[in-house]
Amino acid sequence: MDWLFYENEAKAKGYNVICGVDEAGRGPLAGPVFAAAVILPDGHIIEGVNDSKKLSEKKREMLFDKIIEECVCYSVGTASEKEIDEINILQATYLAMKRAVDGLKIKPDYVLIDGNRMPPLDIPAETIVKGDGKSASIAAASIIAKVSRDRYMLELAKKYPQYEFEKHKGYGTKLHYEKIAEHGISNIHRKSFLKKVIGNE
Repeated sequence: MDWLFYENEAKAKGYNVICGVDEAGRGPLAGPVFAAAVILPDGHIIEGVNDSKKLSEKKREMLFDKIIEECVCYSVGTASEKEIDEINILQATYLAMKRAVDGLKIKPDYVLIDGNRMPPLDIPAETIVKGDGKSASIAAASIIAKVSRDRYMLELAKKYPQYEFEKHKGYGTKLHYEKIAEHGISNIHRKSFLKKVIGNE
């Protein structure tokens, strides 16, 4: 498999600085949605990098440090649970992606985005379905986004120990629903994701 196929294709079109973008945390009931943008050195593949969902937590943590060390630059953007409730999860994901791209110290001239929907960027870009398993840049971004969000949720677990976020990272597991039933909804829960629960309260 050619991990640099899409990067090389963009270079063949005359683009020089290509960044990969992916998100983490669209589905959870609590916490922000995260996105990351990563620019890798020209022609560079970081060994072991893959779709973050295919890697163990230990491997992701190790690769997170490796990516930061070897990439040209990276940036993480988020959209809060409040923004998710106000503008919906799709628009909030776009916002997180835009913030990640805008936060890069070096401005890319082409963006590769995981998925099939295009966020409103002012830079030429293309979407790639399952891009985190096809593009080295997107795979790197998927790891940065996932690890950044997991670490953030571990911090939230300390502030809200009653929900045990360290175990489910905010996803809608049986345990998480049990904790919501027991303690109610907190200010870091996505109200728009919990309409049925709120209606029953």
